[in-house]
Amino acid sequence: MLSGQVADGFATIFIGELIDRFGHFKIWHGAGSVLVAVSFSSVFGVCLPCKIFSSYSSTFETVSYSIFAAIFNLGWAATQVSHMSMVTCITLNSTSRVALASCRNAFTMIANLSLYAVALIVFSVIDGKIHTDVQNQYRWIAFLSIFIGCCFVSVFLLATKEPRLKVGVHGKVHARISWNYWFKRILYYQVALIYVITRLVLNVSQAYLAFFVINDLQMAQSAKALVPALIYICSFVVSLVLQEISWTGRMLKAYYSAGCILWIFCGAVIFLLSANMSYVMYIVSVVIGIANALMMVTGVSMQNFLIGENLNGCAFVVGSLSFLDKISCGIALYVLQSNQKISSQLEGTQFAFTVTRYGLGVVPAICSLIGVIVTYTMDFQNLSNPSKSLRAPLLV
Repeated sequence: MLSGQVADGFATIFIGELIDRFGHFKIWHGAGSVLVAVSFSSVFGVCLPCKIFSSYSSTFETVSYSIFAAIFNLGWAATQVSHMSMVTCITLNSTSRVALASCRNAFTMIANLSLYAVALIVFSVIDGKIHTDVQNQYRWIAFLSIFIGCCFVSVFLLATKEPRLKVGVHGKVHARISWNYWFKRILYYQVALIYVITRLVLNVSQAYLAFFVINDLQMAQSAKALVPALIYICSFVVSLVLQEISWTGRMLKAYYSAGCILWIFCGAVIFLLSANMSYVMYIVSVVIGIANALMMVTGVSMQNFLIGENLNGCAFVVGSLSFLDKISCGIALYVLQSNQKISSQLEGTQFAFTVTRYGLGVVPAICSLIGVIVTYTMDFQNLSNPSKSLRAPLLV
């Protein structure tokens, strides 16, 4: 996990710099999608190098799958950075940018729910009585997901008009913005910290959610799918609602802080929740879904407020923040997993202070508290006005 996150993080920096230099968001997105599809199908399918070279030793299989995992990380970085940069460059209007980020988050939730639908169909069609059948189940899930994803990527590439940065604001031609420009701005570090905190909350909680539901709360196996589904549905609904708001920097800070406060409350409940009150987790999952949407949409939108009209360096901003996100999440999960065996059981109760409980409750709550403090210190004055015209001369 840590090695994959590190590789993905460095790839985002590299891809972001190339996009700023050469542009063409859709080409990078398409190329990244191809790498993701090929590597993902190879990881879940047969070991192609093993078949080609007729070698099935454990060492050769490990090397082969590691190579495909590295290819996946490179492709995912190209897809993520190019798409997020393109969203930023479509318009200079701050409210429209938040609406685009909200729409992007909503469709991410749809993609997650679609994966559950595909898994439900596969599990109902293919019996998993023996080990080979279980392998076939997950291979079909992977292949069907790749096929559906490729269809939507094709629609995106063919039907979306790519913004081109030909002329700068007020008719001036702008060169690529150097890294030093961003490193000299305090707001860059504040936004970077907010983005890292947001991704830590979402990624770490998501990694431990199913384990907490089954192992700590001892809920039914169906809860392993129902609880995440509730989170995704609530996030989807809130993401749609956020598109209808006229945004300013102050409102971004307020809504982000609201999401953080909700997560602090959820973290406290999760940390103290016992197995005999496991039904409360369904209520908590609804609140988590709302908090996730508030934090993700506003956290990503703060990047756009930071970038403003400096679109010739937007890919570096997206790439560098993604780099920090990957590294921090990898380290956090590594530290938590390193202490997996450490737990304390309270006598006479169905309650234990496990690493899973810390990962789902304490880590997101602490990160959210830091997020509220950092957000309070941020200054978005003199940045994009939500009433600014959508007729931006920089975009053609």
